[in-house]
Amino acid sequence: MDFEVRRTDLHEYRTVESREYPLSEGDARLRVLRFGFSANNITYAVFGDLMRYWSFFPAETGWGRIPVWGFAEVESSNGTGLIDGELVYGYFPMGSHLVVRPVRVTDGGFVDASPHRSDLPSTYNGYTRAGGDPVYDADTEAAQMLFRPLFMTDFVLDDWLDEHEWFSAEVAVLSSASSKTAFGLAHLMAKRENRGRIIGLTSPGNVEFVEGLGSYDLVLTYDQLDQLPPNAPGVYVDMAGDAAVRHAVHTRMSALRASVQVGGTHWNDIGGSDQLPGPTPALFFAPDQIVKRGKDWGPGGVERRFSDAWNAFLPVVADWVDVIERHGPDGVAQTYEEVLDGRADPRHAFVLTL
Repeated sequence: MDFEVRRTDLHEYRTVESREYPLSEGDARLRVLRFGFSANNITYAVFGDLMRYWSFFPAETGWGRIPVWGFAEVESSNGTGLIDGELVYGYFPMGSHLVVRPVRVTDGGFVDASPHRSDLPSTYNGYTRAGGDPVYDADTEAAQMLFRPLFMTDFVLDDWLDEHEWFSAEVAVLSSASSKTAFGLAHLMAKRENRGRIIGLTSPGNVEFVEGLGSYDLVLTYDQLDQLPPNAPGVYVDMAGDAAVRHAVHTRMSALRASVQVGGTHWNDIGGSDQLPGPTPALFFAPDQIVKRGKDWGPGGVERRFSDAWNAFLPVVADWVDVIERHGPDGVAQTYEEVLDGRADPRHAFVLTL
């Protein structure tokens, strides 16, 4: 069973059942147990063609399976080295099952070598075996599904900004400040020494929540952009993707040094950057920085540093959100609509089972 969306109209969706085929030698069938869902997954859909997210889990022409992060158990393994019943963490479609072709199998995990994934970013093709994962904790499974992939993006984006010394900016402006990716990044940025001011942009209904996080020095609503510092060197980190907001920020901040596109929470208002004042927005792709730091820091370097940051983040984020679990096609559809339309309470974090 899979939850699919119309690639040209994200408001059109369906749940489809598929036939179960016998496994080929070297394949394993994983049964998806639970997965997290947030605005980050909407970003996968919005940039599905540009960033090839639709290619990971192919569907019928015109339809797409949105990638999610979650846990699955090995339902059946045909000579792969995996153990039936064991738990794995990784990248799945919004569905009940996934067939993978495990290679480079170790106690810690494996890589899916399915032919259609061979030329896709390797970061998304790796799966972790819970029994050999130093980060895994049964008590924090929900946090791992909801925040681990987002926080990895935050971790390498914060590192990338620090590596470039914030492009000599004195102010960092984050749109969609209530989103999980944004507040994770703000949390990391706020811990940096000699940092500049961090300003969060959000809708009026989310101001109290964003201010309560304690990671932003100033919180403004989207109709208060005239309060942004006009002459301060700045960097704009765009989680919303809203073309009008982007243009307003670029116009107001005449000394903007860099503009980074990360997400698309305001997916209905995404537009181009034609005739945009200031720097040309650059799309940040986390796997590129992961690969770079893998070379810079040596074997295990990224994992060790991320683990330290993750363990410090877990107790903090536990006070920020409430986990909401929903089950079945109706529960998945309800959550999808709420997140797609921006109606989800930022205090809620969703864990789903189809």
